[in-house]
Amino acid sequence: MTRVHDLRASDADRERVAQVLSEALADGRLTIEEHAERTSLVYSARTLGELTGLTGDLTPAEAQPILVDDRPLQATFGSLRREGRWVMPVRLPLLALFGTVELDLREAILQRRHVVLDSLVLCGRIRLLVPDGVRVDVTGRSILSTREVRVRPADDGPTVEISGRMVLGSVRARAPRRTLRERMRGRLRKEP
Repeated sequence: MTRVHDLRASDADRERVAQVLSEALADGRLTIEEHAERTSLVYSARTLGELTGLTGDLTPAEAQPILVDDRPLQATFGSLRREGRWVMPVRLPLLALFGTVELDLREAILQRRHVVLDSLVLCGRIRLLVPDGVRVDVTGRSILSTREVRVRPADDGPTVEISGRMVLGSVRARAPRRTLRERMRGRLRKEP
């Protein structure tokens, strides 16, 4: 299995990093020479891990253009949010102890078509925002917990499985709200 840092970078990923470098140049955080050096490294980068090292000293960890952190997620008496361009590993351990973990998968890179959130939830919450076409399966054991899954899966789409244990917790997965125009188009297509 390929490590998260060794996944290939796309042109869009390179452009995100180049944008951060350009903003740092405009703010005066980088000199022209530093900008030129880092920009050449951006466009020659092959992996996501090579890209993340180029902006580490320019923005805080939560504002990085690409997040390749595969450490376990933990929200204890607080909340944790992961959004933007990030890599969802094949198996991601998650702990929500009187806390909330929010994962926005709309721009995320799924390392495989079937990924697993191995969760332990005690009086906590898991919130997922998934794009159209992604299936969410809650297979973990639960005691006095709630599950609300409102997604629009496709037959051949990827799957996010939430396994593990939940005690007095909740899981909510939903797809982004559709605009009125999108809802009307869907209804018009269904009519004979």
